[in-house]
Amino acid sequence: MAELSIIIPTFNAIPVLGPTLAALAQMETVGLVKDVVVSDGGSTDDTAGAARETGAIFVEAERGRGPQLQTGADAATGDWLLFLHADTVLAAGWADVVRAFIDRPAANEQAGYFTFVLDDPSPQARRIERLVRWRNRVFALPYGDQGLLLHKSLFRRIGGYRSYPLMEDVDIVRRLGRQRLRPLDGEAITSAVRYRADGYWRRPARNLFCLGLYYLGISPKTIRRIYE
Repeated sequence: MAELSIIIPTFNAIPVLGPTLAALAQMETVGLVKDVVVSDGGSTDDTAGAARETGAIFVEAERGRGPQLQTGADAATGDWLLFLHADTVLAAGWADVVRAFIDRPAANEQAGYFTFVLDDPSPQARRIERLVRWRNRVFALPYGDQGLLLHKSLFRRIGGYRSYPLMEDVDIVRRLGRQRLRPLDGEAITSAVRYRADGYWRRPARNLFCLGLYYLGISPKTIRRIYE
């Protein structure tokens, strides 16, 4: 039977981590989830305590999503890996979606990602969701807030996550390639707090600008400084 490890990178994640972990601990996950690994980049709040209270494995890593995700993957014991952001809650039924993907022919050679949804009822949020679906369909570029599900052997074969502080999600899906990527029939519901704070036009524009810099060959460290 396939066993799943879920890897979550965190940094001062107390405001969002609880619902994310709760969605992973539902009864329907019994027999599927082997461990949840919280890979922390130096939190000064009680992220460690919140993770350990749920039985998650807590590991410390160099700050930055790339190194944190890789450290988490190294600590994971399942044969399947699901990478998930701390502010992303998987919708009910996600475990059945994962099982269906794992049971597909040649699933070990494929990677799955969830449908992007924001927890905001506004028209602006729906517009962003449509743009993300278009980006996935046309450019095969799901981002990290959609989760990434793949077998550990495939993860290792493509070289895992590079030590990028930013753009690590774009880098890994480019190495996976369009032919390996498959949409999952489930939703990853992400907090819209940052969109509301930064603006529903400004944040996507900044993300697009950073993506353009990455394709021009600008280093992820430089892009992170611009992003922040």
